[in-house]
Amino acid sequence: MFSRWSHSHHSQENDSLQHESKVKELRAAVRPLSDRLLKYCTDACLMRYLEARNWNVDKSKKMLEETLKWRSTYKPEEIRWHEIAIEGETGKVYRANFHDRDGRTVLILRPGKQNTTSLDNQLRHLVYMIENAILNLPEDQEQMVWLIDFTGWSLSTSVPIKSARDTINVLQNHYPERLAMAVLYNPPRIFEAFWKIVKYFLDAKTFQKVKFVYPKNKESVELMRSYFDEENLPTDFGGKAILEYNHEEFSKQMVQDDIKSATLWGFDNKLQSTGTDQSGPEITPEPICLAPAAS
Repeated sequence: MFSRWSHSHHSQENDSLQHESKVKELRAAVRPLSDRLLKYCTDACLMRYLEARNWNVDKSKKMLEETLKWRSTYKPEEIRWHEIAIEGETGKVYRANFHDRDGRTVLILRPGKQNTTSLDNQLRHLVYMIENAILNLPEDQEQMVWLIDFTGWSLSTSVPIKSARDTINVLQNHYPERLAMAVLYNPPRIFEAFWKIVKYFLDAKTFQKVKFVYPKNKESVELMRSYFDEENLPTDFGGKAILEYNHEEFSKQMVQDDIKSATLWGFDNKLQSTGTDQSGPEITPEPICLAPAAS
C-alpha cells in the first residue's frame, strides 16, 4: 500500500514540476497588454489554460491571447450590477446562497424565466454572474457548478441557436476549467431537439461536465446527493430547501460585490455610483472579478 502511495506521490511531484515549467514557458510566451491583464494572468490562471489545451503551450498561448484580446474589449470586470440589473428581475440567473459539498459556488439558471429580448445584454448579465461566481469562490476552489431548472421552458422561450453558440463560446474559450458541472434538471422532451444541435458546439471536456438529471431516475438522485446536501438543495432540484429569489436583497449583495471587485481590480477611485441610479451603462462602469480572487 505504502509503495503504491509513494510511487503515485513521486509521479505527482514530477507532474507538478512539469506543470510549473509549462506555466513559466507560457508566461514567457504571452505578453499581457496592461497591468490589469497582467493581474489576470496568475499562475493558477495559466494552469487553467494549459489544462484546457492538454498542456500544449502553443495551443494554450493562442487560447490565452484570444481571451486577453476579448477581456480588453469586452471588459467583463467593468460590468456593474446597475447596468444589467433588469436582467436579474425574475431570477433567471443568480448566485445561490448555498454551495456544493466541495464548497464551490453555485449558479442557478432558470431559462423559463426569461424576461428580456436583448441577446447582447443577456450575455453581459451571464458574464457578470460568472465573474461574480468566481469572485465568491473560496480560496481552495477554482470551479463553479451550474444548476439549470427547466420549469416553464419551451422552444418559444429558448434562445436562438446562434445565441446559445455565442454563450458556449464565451464560457469555453474565456473561462476554461471554471465549470465543474452543469446540471440540466428535468428538461422537457422537446429540449432534446435543441440539445441535438447545441451539443456540437461543446468541446469534449465541457460535454463531459453536462449531466442530465431526472427526479425519478435513481442514478440522477444519487448524483445530486453526491454533490449536494439535500438540506441546502432547493426542492426545485430534488432537495428540501425552499428556493426564494428576492431581487431587492440580491441587488444589495451585488452592489457590495461590485465594491469588492473594484478593490480587487484597482478601481477604488471610480466607485462613485452606489448602483442605485439607473442611468445606464454610460456611467463609469465598474468591474466584476475574474481570476485573482480564486487563483
